Amino acid sequence: MPNPSAITTPAVHLFGGGQNEYLPKLPALCAALTALALLITTAWHPPIAHADGSAPARNQTTAAAEPDAPGESIRAYALRMLRAIAHDSANNWPRYWQARADCNAAPTHIDPAAAPLDRFLIALTTTLCAQLDVILDVNLAAYAPRGENRTVGLLLNEPGAAIGYTLLTGYANSDVFLIDPLGRVAHAWHMPVVPFNHAKLLDNGNLLVYILSGIVEFDPRGNIVWQYKIGGLHHDFLKMPNGNVMMIVEGRKTREQVIAAGANPEFVHEDGIRYDYLLEVRPTSANGGEVVWEWSAWDHLVQDFDPTKPNYGAIDEHPELIDINFLLESMSSRNAEDWLHTNSIDYNPELDQIMLSPRNFSELWIIDHSATTEEEQGHSGGNGGMGGDLLYRWGNPRAYGHGDVADQRLFWQHQTHWIPPGLPGAGNILVFNNGWGFAGDERFYSSVDEIAPPVDGYRYRRAEGEAYPPDGLEWTYATETRSDFYAPIMSGAQRLPNGNTLIVDGTAGAIFQATPDGRIEWKYVVPLDGRVHLRQGERLSIRETFPTPHGDSSLWLSNSVYRAYWYPPDHPGLQALDLTPGDFIEDISDIYDKAYAAALTGDFGERLADSDFDIYLDENEDGDKRWLIYFKQPCAAEETRGRFFLHIIPADARDLRAYRQEYGFSIRDFEFRKWGKASDGWCVAMRELPGYPIDRIHTGQFAATQLWRAEITLNE
Repeated sequence: MPNPSAITTPAVHLFGGGQNEYLPKLPALCAALTALALLITTAWHPPIAHADGSAPARNQTTAAAEPDAPGESIRAYALRMLRAIAHDSANNWPRYWQARADCNAAPTHIDPAAAPLDRFLIALTTTLCAQLDVILDVNLAAYAPRGENRTVGLLLNEPGAAIGYTLLTGYANSDVFLIDPLGRVAHAWHMPVVPFNHAKLLDNGNLLVYILSGIVEFDPRGNIVWQYKIGGLHHDFLKMPNGNVMMIVEGRKTREQVIAAGANPEFVHEDGIRYDYLLEVRPTSANGGEVVWEWSAWDHLVQDFDPTKPNYGAIDEHPELIDINFLLESMSSRNAEDWLHTNSIDYNPELDQIMLSPRNFSELWIIDHSATTEEEQGHSGGNGGMGGDLLYRWGNPRAYGHGDVADQRLFWQHQTHWIPPGLPGAGNILVFNNGWGFAGDERFYSSVDEIAPPVDGYRYRRAEGEAYPPDGLEWTYATETRSDFYAPIMSGAQRLPNGNTLIVDGTAGAIFQATPDGRIEWKYVVPLDGRVHLRQGERLSIRETFPTPHGDSSLWLSNSVYRAYWYPPDHPGLQALDLTPGDFIEDISDIYDKAYAAALTGDFGERLADSDFDIYLDENEDGDKRWLIYFKQPCAAEETRGRFFLHIIPADARDLRAYRQEYGFSIRDFEFRKWGKASDGWCVAMRELPGYPIDRIHTGQFAATQLWRAEITLNE
């Protein structure tokens, strides 16, 4: 399928022609070289195996050759690179980037004692890498980011950066973009709905996303192929190796139920608390599935407040259980009912265990997936023999009665996960440590931390009466001036094959690769503000500020991104996609361009039949602040959300672009939420208007190619 964003991309031929016609036909050349490499490899030494007898993973960084097998690593490298060049596939761009990645992993010197054939392979592969663009007829200059003083998109791309594709979506944006190593759109999914937070690429090339009404799987064209409707989904989900989908769901317990479980009534919210549970769903049809496994935090409580209530026991003697009173006092001071706020989930197939990130507890938890649903409700069963109790927890030992605030290591973290096999640090745990928390718990700077869990079979070591180890970190990333890197919410991290770590600074909309010693080798600033594509030089608006003790406020910018994922060029899901590079996101026409043209012509189109609402203007008593207020009735559900745009037209409409650059953006996404008793059951959204002279306000909704509006004319 042609990439719809490939509007101005020059034609590129990957199999000779033009100035490269003097070269031999590439398939024949590569077949011969591959045969030579295979002959050398099989005749010289068998591949090095791991201690358990398994072969090295394809993308695993291999150690130096063993003394009794000199030159083995160069032969493995040469074969891997030649296979990438010779791979017979119509999807040529992943093949090119895989070859480029292999070239970047080439040995940097020749051992004088190396065998002649090994020296020959080094010379051969070095020559091929030097001529790779010529062999594959790729002109990277035609795809390089254009312009100086870039403010969004790809800002840095050093030779040491890991080569791969990055999947991202902006906050409140209905498009999901897959960008190539140069920041160009390689593929885009144009959704009929807005994905909530993030999306994940599957091995079949489909996209799994979470929306407000459930989990949806889209094919490469954006068509729905499977969906599971459920309310209360919370932040994260994953596709299990068996094809099932695991999801975090938010449950609710009334105030009476919470008190009955042993909570201190003084601190229980009038609406009770929200907690989290897990569902594993097996797809059974295009529009449904069967729940095959469950786990609930509510089944594993402990409390030391009321001996007449269930779950009574000493907190410090039961680290496998969850103290129902932990955090309630802090939540009460903020009038909050969100108890756990679990924001990520990961699965370890080797251990058959699940890792959770209950953000508010500032901990990571590991539970047993091998236990049955019935066993998960209790305290025995499964490989770990503990049913659904916590096998391991780390980050804040105060949560189970060990240590004090000085012992806290995590602060409202995100994306806790095991580093997968084949990558540097495999088996360790990687976490984005945000640095925020309840009042008094904040650290006010972020870091990406790696720990080595004390795994012991299917259990985890802990000395009697002490907190779970480790006390120290295997690796960490933070800036020298701590406050320079501070993302209080969202964000994530991912270990890459070359040892770099992909870091997502969610509140700044920045995605970058950090080396083990902390250098930045690749950086991309997300050019999205809702449904608006940011242009070079435009000013980012501020969603919110987070005061810090350092004198400056941390900013939540309008181009924020919850999470992003990096995929190697040989990822199976990429093979099903047309990855011909298109334009940069910042160069693609968006809703703003459509609205700008409509503002000058007045041709907005008709209002959508299912979008009936009223618009009002309001201002404060001094008249120096104005708001645009939406009302929509009735609120059909407990919480109703709908996204709309706001297009503000200055008194001189033809200066619209200049105003946009000077004042920030002239389109905003509204979000309807129930406003409680104050709105008498009406759904309300409001937006403060900018201070420059306004002639008209167009508001409306964008659906497919149709843009409709409602208009307010101002006399100023």
